[in-house]
Parts: sequence; C-alpha cells; structure tokens
Amino acid sequence: DEKEYQPDQRGFDEVFIHGAGGIGQAYNCSCADAPKNKYFDPVIRHNGSFVKTKGYCTDLFFTAAMGWIKEAKDKDAPFFAYITTNAPHGPFIAPPTNTKRFTDLGFQAKTAGFYGMIENIDENMGRLQAKLDEWKLMDNTILIFMSDNGMTGGGSGKGVVGKASDGTPMKMFNAEQKGLKGSADEGGVRVPFFIRWDGIFRASHDIKNVSAHIDLLPTFAHITGAKLPKNQVEGRSLLPLLKGQKILQQSRYLFTNKARWKTGAEPNDHQWKNFAVRGPRFRLVGDQLYDMIADPGQTTDVAAKHPEKVKEMRSAYDAFWKSARPLMVNEDAPMSPTRPYHVWYDEQMKAGGIPDWTPPKL
Repeated sequence: DEKEYQPDQRGFDEVFIHGAGGIGQAYNCSCADAPKNKYFDPVIRHNGSFVKTKGYCTDLFFTAAMGWIKEAKDKDAPFFAYITTNAPHGPFIAPPTNTKRFTDLGFQAKTAGFYGMIENIDENMGRLQAKLDEWKLMDNTILIFMSDNGMTGGGSGKGVVGKASDGTPMKMFNAEQKGLKGSADEGGVRVPFFIRWDGIFRASHDIKNVSAHIDLLPTFAHITGAKLPKNQVEGRSLLPLLKGQKILQQSRYLFTNKARWKTGAEPNDHQWKNFAVRGPRFRLVGDQLYDMIADPGQTTDVAAKHPEKVKEMRSAYDAFWKSARPLMVNEDAPMSPTRPYHVWYDEQMKAGGIPDWTPPKL
C-alpha cells in the first residue's frame, strides 16, 4: 500500500480500491485496509482520498467502473477498465438475497455466503454487459473475465458443506481437480478465462490450449499494433487461437512456485519446493508426473513411465529459475514500518473527515 505502488502511480487515471489484502484485513506491514472496514458500506480510496459508500462492495466496484466507462464513451475516448473485486474472498458474506437461495438449497451458511458472492459477481457481469450493449460498445470492446487462483481451502470446507432436501451430503465444487489455493497442483492454479469481442472472435466455443495471464499483454499488443520491449515481456499472443487457429506452433512450459518464503530468506532454498511445470499434456509437481489429458484429476503418477519427460521438465524449470533469480531484487527489502492506509485515514479524519461518495448516473 505504499504510495509508489498505488494504481495512480502506475498508469491508472481513475482509481476506486480497497487496501492490499482485502476489505477489512490488516497486517503489521504495508498491507492493511481502512480501519474496521466491512463488505457493506465500505470506506473506499477514490483517487487518493477516502470516501464513505453505501451498498455491497462488489456492486460498488462495478458501478464505479461503469460510470468511468460511460465518461469515456461520452467523450468518444478509448478506455481500459480493470475491475478487481474483493469477492469471493473470505469472510464469505454476500447480499442476503444471494445467500438465501443457497441456504434454501441446503448449504451451510459459510458455503452459502461463498456461492452467494460468486452469484453476485455473475449478476454484476450481466449488468456490465447490458450497459455495454446499451451504449453500443460491444463491437469495439474486448471483455475478459478471469480469476487469480484455484478454489480456496476456506471456501471449500474440505468436506461436506450441506445436505440436499433428500438428505444427500453435498460437497464443494472444484471440478474434481487436485489441490486448492496455495498448492502447485492444477486445482490450485487453474482458473476460468472467458473472452468476448463481438464480430471478431467466434462465439460460444472452447479453446483447449494451455495459456496464462502472461499472454494477455502480448495479445493486446498484437491487436493494437503496439511494440513491446525485447526481453521485458514473457508470454505470447493468443490472437491466432482466438481467431480460429487450432494450435500455436511453439510448445512451451509454464512454471509455478508458491513463493511464500519469509522476507530475507534465500529464494534458491525454495526452488524445488512447492513448484510445478505445466506443458500441453503433462504436469510435473515435485517428483510426480501427471498426464493431464488422460488424467485431469491427477490420480496417477506416471513419472516412472516417462523418465525422459521428467528430466526435460525439471531442466526447463531450472533454466527458468536461473533466469528469474537475478530479478528478485526486493528479497531483503524491509517491511513498511506503518500501515499506509491507516496513516492516511487518520490524517484525513483530522483534516475534515470522510465524505460520502456519490455514485455515477448510468
């Protein structure tokens, strides 16, 4: 949350955010939201100042973003909007209308809140798309929906999370994948990715190729004709896939490391811990190899059958690590001695208080 890392210092013209970590979270470092913040009527930092809002956080983030998009539309200006919701992060609190539907189905309160948060995001995506259609922007707008990690352990409950009306035990849905958030297994890192561009991308079809967030910037650059600096950007353009090409010619590996070592620790000591290598067919997790086409749930280790593939993937990961390690320049950087949001909040309270936020007219 230090000033230098705020979005307005990183190229964003309009900023409407909570503090690092999540709404109401606070740690003894630079990661802390406004004091005693809640999901309903939260205090939000808007363009460098705190404002008091009315409503549920996810609804507010979408409303603020749509207001800014409308401003750009009215000026006939291009726009890039990045909407990062707090939901469905814990604690699992959703609007009562969303939660009730799931408690009525038999889910425990915590799980009903989790699903309710997801349903609310879905409703807001519907609101956003309806406005883009109303404003006649969809033919010239690329719309992407994606998430940041796999199922959370807290959200899953790791077991029975309710009973259906007939008494049948119900478990959390994770598409039968192995692993949760924080693991290097497929279930810890695989996320949904939907992209829409009316008139350009073929609608309602599934692309099987493995891709990652690092592919987004090269894709945008390809579409817009922007030049990217050499040796600064990883990833590859997905535009050929999105326009119908069945497979990209170059095969590659994607690398995962949990990277939760303590400040000041030597990263090299963690190179071979909590890591994975993903290719078009195989996933290497530690010393275990899985055929993700034949066995997407990672039930059978096939390392003994493909020792050459294990060697190849470990070698690729080692090369990646050796190239990445010199770039880890902040490992010894000290934690912030204060919680910036708390400091700024107190300063604003002393200077005149927290004004109400006026929602945009859509």
